[in-house]
Amino acid sequence: MAGSAQRPLRADARRNRDRILAAAVRMFGEEGLDTHLERIAKEAGVGSATLYRNFATREALIEAVYRNEVAQLCDAAPELLQEKPPYEALRAWTRLFLDYVTTKFGMAEALRAIAATGGNPYGRSRDMIQAAITDLMGACAAAGAIRTDISPTDMGAALEGIALTSANPEHRERAERLLDLTLDGLKAGS
Repeated sequence: MAGSAQRPLRADARRNRDRILAAAVRMFGEEGLDTHLERIAKEAGVGSATLYRNFATREALIEAVYRNEVAQLCDAAPELLQEKPPYEALRAWTRLFLDYVTTKFGMAEALRAIAATGGNPYGRSRDMIQAAITDLMGACAAAGAIRTDISPTDMGAALEGIALTSANPEHRERAERLLDLTLDGLKAGS
């Protein structure tokens, strides 16, 4: 069994796994973390056996959803840099960061429970997010769009602070205002 975990997934198996993760994000968001896994399987268009083959427990699914959300957030940074000017890419990415935080907010209790049992749902997430911020800010600095006296670590701390005070979905408008203030203060010439 350990050997099979090392092999890459076939394309159809990968699609099934991705559909399960997407359905889980939607269902957890709509119904909470107690959503029946069979409902998630049905929403994903797969059988229960397929869901359990990929995620043996609810905790494994929750952890995979979280890690997938982090990966999508971080993968968006280079994509945005290809599509937009650097400062606009940074601005767009911070909105995606808010989306990620909102998803994580709803999963916080379950993630803490997984960590309490010895699991590590967070793994390398902080490093991955910091690398995305570093890349975005590096591109902005190279374009002369932002101040260079603010480090990516400082920006990460500012984003975390905004997230801590405004992660709840009802506070999204305030969070976006705080992001705008932070980004305006980051602009070159500020």
